[in-house]
Amino acid sequence: MASLNVLVLVCFTYVALLFLVAFLADRMASRGRSAAWMRSPLTYTLSLSIYCTAWTFYGAVGYAARSGLEFITIYLGPTLVMLGWWWGLRKLVRVGRSQRVTSIADLLSARYGKSNTLAIGVTILAVIGVTPYISLQLQSITLSFSIFAEADHLRGYNETKTVFWVSAGLAVFAILFGTRNLNANERHHGVVTAIALEAVVKLVALLAVGIFVVWGIAGGLPETFARIDASRIGQWQVDGGRWATITFLAAAAFVCLPRMFQVMVVENEDERHLRIAAWAFPTYLLLMSMFVVPIAAIGLELLPTGANPDLFVLTLPLHQGQQNLAMLSFLGGFSSATSMVIVAAMALSTMVSNHIVMPIWLRLQGAAGASVSGDVRDVVLFTRRVTIAVIMALGYFYYTLSGGGAALAAIGLISFAGVAQMLPALVGGLFWRGATRSGALAGLTVGFGIWAYTMLLPTLGGGVLPDAVLAEGLFGLSWLRPHALFGIEALDPTVHAVLWSIGLNAVVFCIVSLASFPSPMERLQGAQFVNVFDHSSGPRGWTGSVAQSEDLMVMSQRILGATEAQAFFQRELARQGGRGSLPEPTPVFLERLERELSASIGAAAAHAMIGQIVGGSSVSVEDLLAVADETAQMLEYSNRLEMQSAELSRTARKLRETNEKLTQISRQKDAFLSQVSHELRTPMTSIRAFSEILRDDDTLAQEGKARYATIIHDEALRLTRLLNDLLDLSVLESGQVSLNMTRGTLKEVLDHAVSTAVAGFDTPMRVLRDPASEDIKISSDLDRLAQVFINLIANAQKYCDAEHPELSIHVSREGSQVLIDFIDNGSGIPPEFQQMIFEKFSRVSPERAGGAGLGLAICREIVQRLDGDISYLAGASGGAFRVTLSGIREKAA
Repeated sequence: MASLNVLVLVCFTYVALLFLVAFLADRMASRGRSAAWMRSPLTYTLSLSIYCTAWTFYGAVGYAARSGLEFITIYLGPTLVMLGWWWGLRKLVRVGRSQRVTSIADLLSARYGKSNTLAIGVTILAVIGVTPYISLQLQSITLSFSIFAEADHLRGYNETKTVFWVSAGLAVFAILFGTRNLNANERHHGVVTAIALEAVVKLVALLAVGIFVVWGIAGGLPETFARIDASRIGQWQVDGGRWATITFLAAAAFVCLPRMFQVMVVENEDERHLRIAAWAFPTYLLLMSMFVVPIAAIGLELLPTGANPDLFVLTLPLHQGQQNLAMLSFLGGFSSATSMVIVAAMALSTMVSNHIVMPIWLRLQGAAGASVSGDVRDVVLFTRRVTIAVIMALGYFYYTLSGGGAALAAIGLISFAGVAQMLPALVGGLFWRGATRSGALAGLTVGFGIWAYTMLLPTLGGGVLPDAVLAEGLFGLSWLRPHALFGIEALDPTVHAVLWSIGLNAVVFCIVSLASFPSPMERLQGAQFVNVFDHSSGPRGWTGSVAQSEDLMVMSQRILGATEAQAFFQRELARQGGRGSLPEPTPVFLERLERELSASIGAAAAHAMIGQIVGGSSVSVEDLLAVADETAQMLEYSNRLEMQSAELSRTARKLRETNEKLTQISRQKDAFLSQVSHELRTPMTSIRAFSEILRDDDTLAQEGKARYATIIHDEALRLTRLLNDLLDLSVLESGQVSLNMTRGTLKEVLDHAVSTAVAGFDTPMRVLRDPASEDIKISSDLDRLAQVFINLIANAQKYCDAEHPELSIHVSREGSQVLIDFIDNGSGIPPEFQQMIFEKFSRVSPERAGGAGLGLAICREIVQRLDGDISYLAGASGGAFRVTLSGIREKAA
């Protein structure tokens, strides 16, 4: 008989088929041509069948043979969770999708202030807790091979070598199809499709064996029920405490196992798929458990005493000479084990790379270190591949250390109790806004320590936990015995360990959370999680930055690669309106970038990397402590964030305006130098030319000499005015001006200014005034103040473009201030020049003849030296200036 050789050939053929299916599915998805069934609720439901590992395929029968109907608890826990999906799983999936989490460690880290310390703790717990479960799968495959080896009478069969090569093969498959994409939040279509195929194979195999046992061996349903009643399985002995405990563990593991979180949350394509899975998956579990009791009862009856009940699914067909059915049964168990190991290795590798390796690597490299596009991406992918190999090695070493002799169900319960330690922090994070990072860390530490002491270490051989500790307790204290903590001895070991570990975990979590105060980031994330259906837009927390988009681009390329990073930045640039070459680092953009990076390296690492560039953005805890009520605290914090965001936006806008203003000043400076050189050269040229005529032309008539002398005199005055303006502005700006403070009335100053300003024009403009409102005593440098008024009136006369120019001078009072408005009926100053008119060298109409653009700058310096202000009234109908004077006391008598 060559059944073992045939089995190996069938096994390799089956693995090759899985490779082909996974490869084709990945290829179709990468080309955007994934079939509808790849994104269907049926595929999602079948992927959840990864819960049904070798424990449920082989171990459930052995569990039933040893403990009767207690095996039902394995299926009852997840069934209750799925039936109550509306209250629990729906929120979990929504949170996972909105936060773009990559693992359960990533989710807990994001909930508790994006704490990488917590993520590291959860990752270590998950790796240690799942290692026995991986060992269980390897043990089941090895035992399956050993059955066929015994049938072939092979004396040289080596179980250790079989476990090694099975571990290596599964590691290769997981590396090839579980680390193709850096974005762990994207669906692994190849792996999910292969898992769905394996789900069908193991269901068909178990149903085929069950049908054969009931109708091929027992002779039908009545005979089967009679044999069950006659066996010890039909005694219906129920331990209520143990039933409740294992049901709870199964439910907790269904949510907290990394592989279940991976397929249920991370690989979820559409939240609506839960509606179908809520009834379809319990149906699948019902079909998987339908023939467990008949197979166990018939196996106990027919097979020799001492036969391993975990393998009845294989040994019964072999005992009856059904080689093909046994081969199909082996493939079912092989599918159950391999799918679990592959996805568990993928999930754990993501957790290890994102939360342990990446923070260390980033700390060593720094956010601004020498880098090339995609270097972080390469590190993460390499880390995940190495981690998969290490995890498989841990499963192999656990198998060799424990001896591989324990019942499959016992090993499964150890893992279930280990990962269940995450449940208090997970449930508290989803439903209690007061849960804190300190509470989660404390609860996990206590629960993990008790679980390891009472369940994990006692099962390991090799003196890991000395026999003296098991018998007498730690330090010789009997109340610290692993199976009798605090002197309680009557409980079942599993119930005892779960009660103390989970119970103290939850108690410590609640007490520490109540005693500690959450950070602002924890409060924001807590609101996002607890009220996820109101806040599904994503995490909040960035209030703006001083970062350069170029720095963020370089950092993103290091993680995502050049192509993906550039595509993301272009999408965000288009979302902002397409201005510039890169998007502005606004709070919304930073949130989107953080979510994008979180899908590749985890929430904590992504937040840390952006924080290194941006500098963080949160208000102090002291500000939040000032508000007693929790709701008021969140409102206060939200308001502060909005105010800070608005302030940063205003600052950025002012900086842009200032930059534009400086650019205009630079241009106007150049224009001023050109204008000044022209203003100086023109009169000097005239003076020189006419002076030479007077000097050299002796025949010039007296009338001509007088005319040329007048021109020289006028040009000299023009030069004098220009030089006086430059000197006056320089003195004013340096603060060396001496003010001659005297008392007088505003009306007198305005009278003098109006008469002086209009005197130089052939057709003076009409000036409208209210003398009664101007009768105000003032104490000021009246000559300087008159100089300001003269300049404003002269400008109105010179630049008013109305057909019949008019200037209104309106005087009003506001408290101790007096306001003097000069408003003409022209078109006013264009908006683009209004911010610049008081700057030096500024000329609104350079093409028009006039001064060098110093008049209004001098006016501003004079008024400010007089403790007043001058401004342009943009909302007026024409050109409008307002002079504000302070310290006005009373009206003139």
